Amino acid sequence: QVQLVESGGGLVQTGGSLRLSCAASGRTFSGYVMGWFRQAPGKEREFVAAIRWSTGSTVYAASVKDRFTISRDSAKNTVYLQMNSLKSEDTAVYYCAAEWSRVVVTSGYDYWGQGTQVTVSS
Repeated sequence: QVQLVESGGGLVQTGGSLRLSCAASGRTFSGYVMGWFRQAPGKEREFVAAIRWSTGSTVYAASVKDRFTISRDSAKNTVYLQMNSLKSEDTAVYYCAAEWSRVVVTSGYDYWGQGTQVTVSS
């Protein structure tokens, strides 16, 4: 059974940085794509970034490109989201997700974590 556990959220000032972690367990993830999504109050959940575990190929939403970086550590079975130059509009609950796929996908994920809150204050 796939388990995804996020951590690293918190309160940060505008322009600051945070690194989110997603500890994955339950199977070998080499054939998976790992994604980060977020949901702000009153808004739909949106795609943020994704990485194909085996190749390291990445895709980013336009709103976070050049500010956020997704990476993975195979030895620790952990996916990271480094968030720099944070803005108030980045405030949301951030979710880690996993999907078996040969290509990087931005939707249709089967497995989800419980989420971690990120709040950016001005």
